[in-house]
Amino acid sequence: MEKTHLSTLLIFTPEITPRVEYTFELIFKTILGTELIFTTNTDEFLQSDLPKINYSQTNLSAGLFLKYSDLLFQKSIFDQKIEPVEYQQLQLFFPTSGDSFLPFDPFACAFYLVTRYEEYLSESTDEHERFTDSKNILVRLGIHQKPVVDMFAYWLAEKISVQFPEFKIRRRSFQFVTSIDIDNAWAFKNKSLMVSMGAIMKAVFNARWDELKQRLIVFLGLQNDPYDTYKYIFETYKGLLNHILFFILIGDRNQYDKSISFRNKNFRQLIAHLSSVCEVGIHPSYASNSKPWLFETEKERLEDIIQKPVTKSRQHFLKLKMPQTYQQLQKTGITDDYTMGFASLVGFRAGTCTAFHFFDLSRNQRTELMIHPFQVMDVTLKNYLKMDSEQAWEQIEKLMFEVKNVNGTFVSLWHNESLKDSGQWLGWRKVFEQILKKGLNYANDPS
Repeated sequence: MEKTHLSTLLIFTPEITPRVEYTFELIFKTILGTELIFTTNTDEFLQSDLPKINYSQTNLSAGLFLKYSDLLFQKSIFDQKIEPVEYQQLQLFFPTSGDSFLPFDPFACAFYLVTRYEEYLSESTDEHERFTDSKNILVRLGIHQKPVVDMFAYWLAEKISVQFPEFKIRRRSFQFVTSIDIDNAWAFKNKSLMVSMGAIMKAVFNARWDELKQRLIVFLGLQNDPYDTYKYIFETYKGLLNHILFFILIGDRNQYDKSISFRNKNFRQLIAHLSSVCEVGIHPSYASNSKPWLFETEKERLEDIIQKPVTKSRQHFLKLKMPQTYQQLQKTGITDDYTMGFASLVGFRAGTCTAFHFFDLSRNQRTELMIHPFQVMDVTLKNYLKMDSEQAWEQIEKLMFEVKNVNGTFVSLWHNESLKDSGQWLGWRKVFEQILKKGLNYANDPS
């Protein structure tokens, strides 16, 4: 990021609550890179020559006035009235007043979205007990494919600079992260005898002769295991492995967790190698969601293999329950989580492409856990949205363009098996490579 002189913004508000501090810091410090001063003193606000916002119920005829919604001054969680307001051809919510400088409250809006406020209250879940994507307020308003929170920040900066030309923001640079979940390190190799025999019998019973042939060829060493795509990943990202992040499932095998045994020598060697060349995080098992103590065991296994602390995480099946999942991660030393994204859709589940601190609504406080939202997952595009590789790239390119417009961070989610370039995943390597090419172009574009 370019080094610029940071502007200071004065905020008048009748009460400096944890929610007010959190939201204004997200918008102005994290996204725009400015300094903030809060005051509850009317005279101090009126006498100051600093760029300033009056976030209250009374227009003081000084600075920029925004009549607030009550959300940031509440302490509990309860249903909020969502009344759509059109602005910049988008349907937003939390209307303000005619004398406010915006027709909606961007701070209440941003807080509602990034805290996932609605997920604390909704009982609507899918077959994996995940919050139903279609119930997301952004989806219902048709704006889930835009990073609206980041857009709020730049709209605010523009409004402030009109009245206070000296107000300057930090220029961010586009970044991208290609994250890869390893649910099953190999398709055929390094499985227990019982698991391999069970798979062979199932293939015979269902007359999957091509699978049996491929399995034999792999066992004879005539062909690589189809899920063994690690060499391809490293060659594609040669010299750029700082953009790659692996999440490894290391839980015990069950219905939804099909990983290789953590005791397997080859699996341990693979993990150690991955950790030696790029960043590695944990992929907590499906089972650990209902049995939290399993996560500690899995984390210890991974730390024993890589011989360093594990601080990054992404939930298997994107199982995320607010706030319990994040509270559990914090207890076990996780500092960065990458679960925040849609399972059945693409876009911005929390309305942003900027990493943000988890705000625990149940305790009404900001935490140190960083949430890194992702925008697109391979399985979503192919299985949920029924796209082929060309359609998928068109969709991804649109999302990357939206992220570039606010110079945020584009995070994609892949699996080692989706890069095998055969069968149902034939042609998807090209999409993987196009993300890298476009990502580098955007990252090197100073605009």
